[in-house]
Amino acid sequence: MSQLPEPPSLPRPGRPTERPVPTSADVARLAGVSRATVSYVLNNTSAVRISEPTRRKVREAAEELAYVPHAAARSLRAGHTRIVLLPTAHVPVGPLYSGFLNELQWALRRLDYTVVQYGSLGLDGDEAARAWAELRPVAVVSLGEIALTPQGVQILKRSGAKAVITLGPQRIEGAHALVMDQSEIGSRAVDHLLERGRRRIGVVMPEEPGLELFSEPRLAGARAAAAGASTGARVEPLSLAYTEESAAALAARWGGLGLDAVYAYNDEYAMLLMRALQDAGVDIPGGTAVLGADDLLLGRLLRPRLSTVRIDLVTGQRLAALVDRVVRDPGGEPERHDLMGARAVRREST
Repeated sequence: MSQLPEPPSLPRPGRPTERPVPTSADVARLAGVSRATVSYVLNNTSAVRISEPTRRKVREAAEELAYVPHAAARSLRAGHTRIVLLPTAHVPVGPLYSGFLNELQWALRRLDYTVVQYGSLGLDGDEAARAWAELRPVAVVSLGEIALTPQGVQILKRSGAKAVITLGPQRIEGAHALVMDQSEIGSRAVDHLLERGRRRIGVVMPEEPGLELFSEPRLAGARAAAAGASTGARVEPLSLAYTEESAAALAARWGGLGLDAVYAYNDEYAMLLMRALQDAGVDIPGGTAVLGADDLLLGRLLRPRLSTVRIDLVTGQRLAALVDRVVRDPGGEPERHDLMGARAVRREST
């Protein structure tokens, strides 16, 4: 006796059935176009002319099906990814740099790049380069916290990176360099205080780990400005943590330091210290002039209004345009660009 075929298995109660992953062919059928047209529309291909109604149909079909292009497949077709890797900062970079990096990411996204932030804490040099290379980025913009080497740059390029761009005080062989001369900030700060007749100048050195990348060059610039002025001015480093307790302790011994001015690293540390000095009865600017950096809005709302060093960064759009240009034409010689300028802004605190 022949056996009856087994009935199809039914999903168990309470267990959702798995839906097939939508493909570009599904989008093409729903939109009534070819798969090539779907690819052109969803990859923002400008070389092929497609009418706006057709583009709209494809996008609506993709949205209805919850279709998302497969990044790996697209990379295979193009021969490279569209990933721009940004190692995440593991130090407090402040509002100015945060705004710059946000603008950079928005601009790269508008150019159809995928921005990936990579947590690089604990990685160093060539080890970091090898870890980044595993993602096969088309470009890497290193913020300077990881000390890339020429070998690390070559590791990235051999893995497919067309653009390696470093931000920092030094140029790395093989990489495009965006130079951020932090010493200029310290120099402009001390120049301003010397012009106001100050000769005994404290320079705040934040205790927070990682900020020495910025604070040490600023101190060097401050010392160079004082030495070059031939006024007999002296510069004294002052250790300060970003806490009210640390600021109060420094203010309590202020009278014994013999200082008539302080450049407080940036506006946030300047505001913290200025309030502690006022609480300790120090007259500002009569007894001590206080100067910050970054020109934050909050500094203009204080009383007295905070003098500062304004840092003029190039826009994130310009850096994104550089990334795009180097990706499109990777064979050019590595370039050096100055990323910022600095100038003192006099207000009531000096």
